[in-house]
Amino acid sequence: MTDDKMVRMVNQIAAFFATQPDTDKAAKVAAHITDFWDPVMRAQLDAYARRGGAGLSPLALDAAGLL
Repeated sequence: MTDDKMVRMVNQIAAFFATQPDTDKAAKVAAHITDFWDPVMRAQLDAYARRGGAGLSPLALDAAGLL
């Protein structure tokens, strides 16, 4: 998948969990990604975040650090 599509997807997930009452939103985003993204997609996100994560929301970037 392209980086742009991945960024858009993870930011959408983060935007959803940002509205939830849970206290550890980054953990919820990371859990969702772990449950529903295949290992290749998770590795792509991890590598992208390690390169700076341009375009990722702060919550998405925090979640990527928990993967």
